[in-house]
Amino acid sequence: MNSEFREERPRGEQGTTNAASKQKRSRRNPLAEWTASLLSLGLGEGLLRLGTALLSLTLIGAAIWLLSAFNEQTPLKLGALPAFAAGPTATPFIDPNLLPPPTDSLVPGVSRLAEPHTNVPTRPRQEVITYTVEEGDSVFGIAEKYNLLPQTILWANFNTLADDPHSLQPGQKLNILPVNGVYYEWLGDVNFEAWAAFFGVTAADIIDYPGNKLDPAVVGNYAAPNISKGTWLIIPGGKREFAAWNSPVGVTRDDPAVARNWGPGSCGPVTGGNIGTGTYVWPAANHFLSGNDYSPETNHYGIDVDGETGDPVYATDSGVVVYAGWNDYGYGYMIMVDHGDNWQSLYAHLESIWVTCGESVVQQQTIGGIGSTGKSSGSHLHFEIMHGVGKVNPWNFLPPP
Repeated sequence: MNSEFREERPRGEQGTTNAASKQKRSRRNPLAEWTASLLSLGLGEGLLRLGTALLSLTLIGAAIWLLSAFNEQTPLKLGALPAFAAGPTATPFIDPNLLPPPTDSLVPGVSRLAEPHTNVPTRPRQEVITYTVEEGDSVFGIAEKYNLLPQTILWANFNTLADDPHSLQPGQKLNILPVNGVYYEWLGDVNFEAWAAFFGVTAADIIDYPGNKLDPAVVGNYAAPNISKGTWLIIPGGKREFAAWNSPVGVTRDDPAVARNWGPGSCGPVTGGNIGTGTYVWPAANHFLSGNDYSPETNHYGIDVDGETGDPVYATDSGVVVYAGWNDYGYGYMIMVDHGDNWQSLYAHLESIWVTCGESVVQQQTIGGIGSTGKSSGSHLHFEIMHGVGKVNPWNFLPPP
């Protein structure tokens, strides 16, 4: 007898189960069955990759389409900005009060360097200023300092210099004009137009010059202007003749007495003596100037050779001494040598004299020492060459420096 217990189901229930199973099989998804069959064949992984790629491409295409549609329907001010502007863009205004205070800390980037010195254009000077003469000054040097012609210094200071460049002395007060011209006092005793013509300008040139501070409406008639007597006026571009002063002229050995009114250095008659070679050497060790140059326009007919007090002075050529001593007209201690054939040389402002009247000298012989005597503002040698009664330019006869 079989001891295994077997459950027996009613026939009716078993039939019901088989029917439900058949119905369930009839509802299966064909796609799922197809996928399952492919998986059973080992093709599932490849299909999965392919499907993922197709899905990605589909999503990208959809995104591009959506962005295009969005840009077409969006206003320009809300749309994407172009990569490059068609022209310069305005810089927004920033209130300086909103900016943080400057600090000493280093800020990355390029910073603008501050310029501590600013060149501010200056207006041309129009007024007369005063200059105090210093040791070693010259008319030429002062004129160069103020960009003026040397003669303007003389024409603006007749009461001080008397048209003599050698009258310059340390401590003197000089008028410095703003322009080249003449500085003159209007005394009101002549026709103003004629007075202006004397200086080579017109009345309007003087009255209209801003530095004179004249109102044409107040001045009135230019021939008889309403200008107070004693008014000093700048005459821009004006010129005048120099006042004559007793400047030494050539003295020959045959007639040295013409120099008697120059001072105690004049000599008596001289006979014989050395004759010059016709060539000239520099009268000092230095071959450059320290003061005034040869300039008839400035009433200066020699050159001021540089030198210190006591430096030797040499005879520029052989000859005979026709003046040796003090000169009363600004040259101080002075020597003049006659070289024959109406040629003479002059050495002024000397500190010492080593020759005597009538003495014959040879070229390059030491005859004295450089100084600053007479009308001189500093040590130098004033040197002249004369032919007959005229003075010539020494640069035309001395060897190149």
